[in-house]
Amino acid sequence: MAEADRGRYQSEIFAGVRFVSQELLLKPFIWRILKVNIHGLANIESLEAPFVVVANHSSHLDAPLVVGSLPRRLSKFLATGAAADYFYASKIKSLSTALVANTYPIERRGLRTRKGLSKLLLSDGVPLLIFPEGTRSRTGAMGPFTPGVAALCISHNAPAVPIALVGAFAAWPYGQGHLPRGRPEVHVVIGHPLTPAPGEIARQFNERMRRTVQQLHDSTARAYGLPTLDDYARAVSLRQASVPSAVSPVTPPHATDDDGGTPAGKDDR
Repeated sequence: MAEADRGRYQSEIFAGVRFVSQELLLKPFIWRILKVNIHGLANIESLEAPFVVVANHSSHLDAPLVVGSLPRRLSKFLATGAAADYFYASKIKSLSTALVANTYPIERRGLRTRKGLSKLLLSDGVPLLIFPEGTRSRTGAMGPFTPGVAALCISHNAPAVPIALVGAFAAWPYGQGHLPRGRPEVHVVIGHPLTPAPGEIARQFNERMRRTVQQLHDSTARAYGLPTLDDYARAVSLRQASVPSAVSPVTPPHATDDDGGTPAGKDDR
């Protein structure tokens, strides 16, 4: 993506095309196949761009859920980071995702040609949606956040908006070859924007972002009787204990109130 093409991310014409595709087509479809509950809109009433939305990533539903849940004034120019090796593997796929979700390529495998685009867009005042895990979870458990997103917020003095997606993995887990059935319940939980504290380094801010997303997720999951991230992590640990050499997609566990760890997923395909 050439730097000269960055204007499209704030183009009123492209925003109009996205409005039609998102608000008139994609959002009604997603909201029809899911029962979507949005929490915390009051937390972002005074939020202004630029900012970085960070969320857990466990389903292909995640980006449409986040974009569809934000007020139009915040989502109008929101640019979604997408894996370059997957969503930009062909011109047709890259064009379709760019038109629908205002995506831009994020490199996961060291290609040099597109590095730094997150910084350039944020400098232009474009708000970003980035999944700091870097890939969809195979198991429902939340993986570690890469500190690059935290460093981006610190270097640009941009707030991070934590969002927890609850029930998305159960609705459409990794490896499921069909759309969700039975209109499963999903919660989009928006937290208070997080601002890097004076002297806070990327590793510290990164952990604070991750901890906030987990707290938002698990408190909501417990309130509605859904599996928590701790439940998914525990299920992974039990599977690893019984079959140490294999970690495969798991059936969503029953919700409990106990604590556990959070292993990461590996692949986004």
